Amino acid sequence: MLRFLRIRNLAVIEAVEVEFEPGFNVLTGETGAGKSIVVEAVGLLLGGRASSDLVRTGESHAAIEAIFDHPSTSLRAGPSTALRAGDSAEVIVRREISSQGRSRSFINGALATAAALRDLSARLVELHGQHEHQALLDPLTHLPLVDAYAELTDLAACVADAWAGVRTLREQLDRSRMDAREKAARLDLIAFQLGEIERVAAKAGEDETLGAKRQVLASAERIQALCEESYAALYESDGAVLASLGGIWKRVGELATLDPQFASYVESRDGIKAQLEDLAFFLRSYADGVDASPGRLQEVEDRLAVLERLKRKYGPTLDDVLERGRSLARERDLLNGAGERAEDLQKALEGAVERYLAVARELSRKRRDAAGQFARRVETLLGGLAMERTRFDVRFNGAEAGPDEWNERGIDHAEFYVSPNPGEELRPLARIVSGGELSRVMLVLKTLTVGDAPGKTLIFDEVDAGIGGRVAEVVGGRLRALGERFQVLCITHLPQIAARGDAQFRIEKRVRASRTVTSVERLNDAGRVEEIARMIGGAVVTDAVRATARDLLAGGSRDVGGSEEQDPPYARGKAKGESPERRKRKS
Repeated sequence: MLRFLRIRNLAVIEAVEVEFEPGFNVLTGETGAGKSIVVEAVGLLLGGRASSDLVRTGESHAAIEAIFDHPSTSLRAGPSTALRAGDSAEVIVRREISSQGRSRSFINGALATAAALRDLSARLVELHGQHEHQALLDPLTHLPLVDAYAELTDLAACVADAWAGVRTLREQLDRSRMDAREKAARLDLIAFQLGEIERVAAKAGEDETLGAKRQVLASAERIQALCEESYAALYESDGAVLASLGGIWKRVGELATLDPQFASYVESRDGIKAQLEDLAFFLRSYADGVDASPGRLQEVEDRLAVLERLKRKYGPTLDDVLERGRSLARERDLLNGAGERAEDLQKALEGAVERYLAVARELSRKRRDAAGQFARRVETLLGGLAMERTRFDVRFNGAEAGPDEWNERGIDHAEFYVSPNPGEELRPLARIVSGGELSRVMLVLKTLTVGDAPGKTLIFDEVDAGIGGRVAEVVGGRLRALGERFQVLCITHLPQIAARGDAQFRIEKRVRASRTVTSVERLNDAGRVEEIARMIGGAVVTDAVRATARDLLAGGSRDVGGSEEQDPPYARGKAKGESPERRKRKS
């Protein structure tokens, strides 16, 4: 669950802090107020692409920081910043973006790579942007949704791995059959490219480590000054904090004899003193360890420049460069005869194809078994979103795909077909639905495929595109029901949806001292009435409009659109227990 979000100097946001609630949180505000920037900040925090354009004009860097509560995963800072199973944990994630476009990321205070952030995001957040529902128009996105519903994601990953083995062996076999002149030319190219990579001797994550080091070295003098000043204030100067604490604790101890309320502070004094002493000694040792020489900074800059050239040529990332080097070495060994012969490769390829077909056929069978129930569940849930007579189907290729059509998704090709209107034939999704219908289909599919990962946050950016009236009410009910199982954050322009929120935040943009500033405010009951009245009536808010807003809020707790019990996971076949949040609400 996303508990706390802080944003500094990102686009039009100067400084924002938000504490979100469990359940259904809605974010509202005028068009252009900066609502989507809040969602973009979360995306950046969890590994999204950063650029200097995102930094607020005139500022040196932007920073985004969040605290997540996650009941099934703990993360302890260490060299690997790895996630490990454990009890309920607090995960603190921070990302900084400089005005030059460089970024640094931290997980629980430890420097982390973008890959680590992306791995973390899959565990903590699902972010559905404004235009994501348009991705449903691409049939390539349909099979993964069936796999997620039928809990076949692990099997699909096995198929992808098996396909990677088939593809690699095919390429190696093709290269082993080159004639002598092609082989010599290829070996010359491999020797040149591999030589470039090996001479640099790059290490995984080295560019990110050096980028962080460059930031420290470029500010070395300032860092040393801050450390020395802080150390003196704590430990060495006249009136140092640690020296003054004795007198303070003496007074607090006397207060504790007069009023027991001070006793807990007296008990904690040793811990506070130890923490301040640790900080003082760390400040001193850190300052001593910072190399402020221009030569060291130049070494780091030169090394980063070498790595950047290598990434431009063989990347885009350093991990890609290293993998390219390993691939070139394997190919060189093969072409030099150190690898397997063509006959051996042919046998290995035949074995890999057998393994691929075995898992791909198993996946195909399970997909097709699940597809009928998946389609019926989609129809049922669409009925709860004012598409009562919609028909839905998952259509697969008839015959098994041939070798030329095999891929990492298996031997199936599938596409969603839908008929939203009685009497109309089922047609491909891309050719049938309106924008409002597509938004509802997307919401239903996400409801069915999100899984049951505890503590996950679902973020919807304007899922209400193209809908209104009664449909908006049932969509709001569906989102509220989803909030019984997960934390849901939703940006909306519709009062019917906003009224269903457990908590509401208004995002507002105004000009202050000739600069645009965006703010986020948690609304109380009166504030919600005013904001929903604005959403209904626009610029002119009358008492009648306020009365309508109060009626909407009063009806906001009704379960319109279905409850979580309507959406059992495919493989379980029985009703789930109620979540702790839901039981708390009922009590």
